[in-house]
Amino acid sequence: MNTATSQAPPNALADPAPVPEPAAESAQVRALLQLRELILSGELAGGSRIAELAIVERLGVSRTPIRAALMRLEQEGLLEALPNGGYVVQTFSERDIADAIELRGTLEGLLARLAAERGAPGVVLGEARQCLNQIDTVLEAQALNDEGFSSYVALNSQFHALVWEMADSPTTLRQLEKVLSLPFASPSGFVVLQAHSQRARDMLVVAQDQHRQVLDAIEQREGSRAEAIMREHSRLAQRNLREVLDGRASVHAPASMPAIKLIRRR
Repeated sequence: MNTATSQAPPNALADPAPVPEPAAESAQVRALLQLRELILSGELAGGSRIAELAIVERLGVSRTPIRAALMRLEQEGLLEALPNGGYVVQTFSERDIADAIELRGTLEGLLARLAAERGAPGVVLGEARQCLNQIDTVLEAQALNDEGFSSYVALNSQFHALVWEMADSPTTLRQLEKVLSLPFASPSGFVVLQAHSQRARDMLVVAQDQHRQVLDAIEQREGSRAEAIMREHSRLAQRNLREVLDGRASVHAPASMPAIKLIRRR
């Protein structure tokens, strides 16, 4: 018998390190989501100053989760901390957004190459093929309504997530998640903005062809090809960005995505 263990105080081995209360974690998540929505919806305009106490009163949440949410949004780049306290809502130049999209394409290209070189799991490849088949069904319509575009956005996000999963690279994915937290950097960041553009469906058909090509390259274990296609794929978002800011996309763009007001022209 281990006498050292038997003589230990009753609670000596029963005091694990304190962990956050589930309710506290939930409050932090709610505060983060609400704050991010206030910014991206335009209710907190670019350049406006945010005081911690004012947000506490506005959201009806205690200061601790609000403080954590503000710090997180600063890390994401949506807020900038002021020297004398408080935060200001960031605005982004056209180049900022273009660079974020370029970085996203670079990281997604790396993930596609790793997926090809390491060998993607058959189950995930099958899910990706099924996802692309569903996108084909959506694109069969000669003109897409709002429901069609919403379906495309959901399936497009699903396909990209499956490619990331194939790579099995948590380190790279963590860096990609930081980039995706920036406004407009996601794979579907500008799709909804062009929902009423006459050329929108044609652009989605091109994107879908690239989806098929990158999946084929991954299956054939062609890493360089998979990476190049995925990086080229991100350039469609660059093109969409220019068209939106030039006013060639839907005149309803600000209403469909108010955060477009956070982008400054050169």
